[in-house]
Amino acid sequence: MKEGKSATDMVAEAKQQVENLSPDQVEAELAKGDATLIDIRESEELKQHGKIAGSVHAPRGMLEFYADPAQPYHKPEFDKNSRLILHCASGGRSALATATLNKMGYRNVAHLDGGFKAWRECGKSVEPHEE
Repeated sequence: MKEGKSATDMVAEAKQQVENLSPDQVEAELAKGDATLIDIRESEELKQHGKIAGSVHAPRGMLEFYADPAQPYHKPEFDKNSRLILHCASGGRSALATATLNKMGYRNVAHLDGGFKAWRECGKSVEPHEE
């Protein structure tokens, strides 16, 4: 008998509850200038693999604190009235994080399905991460 849900189960459930965007859809939204791209990968991942130009780094472990205006760690990029698109390495963490932001009252948030990996596989540009 299975006790609780697996990480795979939780990601699949989250993907059913959130808006999933392809790399082309994300690129189109970013080109319009109406969206903020939030990179929730760890710092080491950015150093190793680079980043999508213009993305804001918010490691997954700090997401809720960056997103909550009542927290001292709140970042202004997290605005409940703005369009936010989250991404991670392959789409699992960002699906979970998007579901979390929905629970926190964010209504215009989506995630890059397939994550940074899908972005690169589609030939989209990346740049080196500079601290």
